[in-house]
Amino acid sequence: MKVVGLGEVLWDILPERTCLGGAPANFAYIATLLGDQGMVASRVGEDSRGVEALGRMAELGFDISYVQRDREHPTGTVKVEIDDKGQARFEIAHLVAWDFLEWTPAWQDLAEKADAVCYGSLAQRTEASRATIRRFLGATPARAIKVFDVNLRQSYYSQEILAESMKAADIVKLNDEELPKIMSLSGLPRGSPHGSRHGSPHEDERLSAQRLMEAYELKLVCVTRGGRGSLLVRGREASEHPGFRVKVADTVGSGDAFTAGLVHEYLRGAPLEKMNEVANRVGAWVASEAGAMPTPKRALEQVLAEMG
Repeated sequence: MKVVGLGEVLWDILPERTCLGGAPANFAYIATLLGDQGMVASRVGEDSRGVEALGRMAELGFDISYVQRDREHPTGTVKVEIDDKGQARFEIAHLVAWDFLEWTPAWQDLAEKADAVCYGSLAQRTEASRATIRRFLGATPARAIKVFDVNLRQSYYSQEILAESMKAADIVKLNDEELPKIMSLSGLPRGSPHGSRHGSPHEDERLSAQRLMEAYELKLVCVTRGGRGSLLVRGREASEHPGFRVKVADTVGSGDAFTAGLVHEYLRGAPLEKMNEVANRVGAWVASEAGAMPTPKRALEQVLAEMG
């Protein structure tokens, strides 16, 4: 399966180390480890960080032919602070290479071959990249699964971006902190999904997920709950998973790994329970390792074996 991470590639600058990251790249990396053909469609600068990023992606087994080079703008960076619980806070550099994604014949070809595309709101913070992402999604075949992994960061989102992104998607994945914000910004009727305007925009995770699914004609909504697992909703069917207890190194990239596991199983027609199990296992593994793209070790082999 050709699985594309579309959007930002950047360097996560942590207190003790610098790691290659960006949600689309993290997603594509884990997709590759799971046996899909993970590809990154992004843009880096023609600077030392850009050269290093391309080299690192090549080492990790990525096809870097869909990573554009920018002569005018630097490679993206994010300063990451980790609190005593392993939770991350981000300070994202602005007007960097991935803010200027260009539509090209190569990207047209990639879009037409894709089995799944994962995109977020962050890479749409500029009009240039937003337009390119929209064009990419529009060029995918009808069979391709489009996954909107919300990833609200700083102030880099709007009601319009969120609504358009959900309209374009088949699957929406967001966390339990983002869900109330999404419901407040969505403009959907309050209360029940059948039109009652009483109550608050968000009262219950499952109800809110169903309202989003019906309003945007989605195939699946996923709500992650950090170390407390996740909720999947499809039609009138739902699955809850308690998550896995691990010693957290940091949570950078764990949500992207979760998405990769979810998409891997979705593409193979797995039931909700299997999707939830695999996604939580992969996300927990990344949280237990340092950085968003940990080198495969015995621990990952054990995780994959447990998946069956």
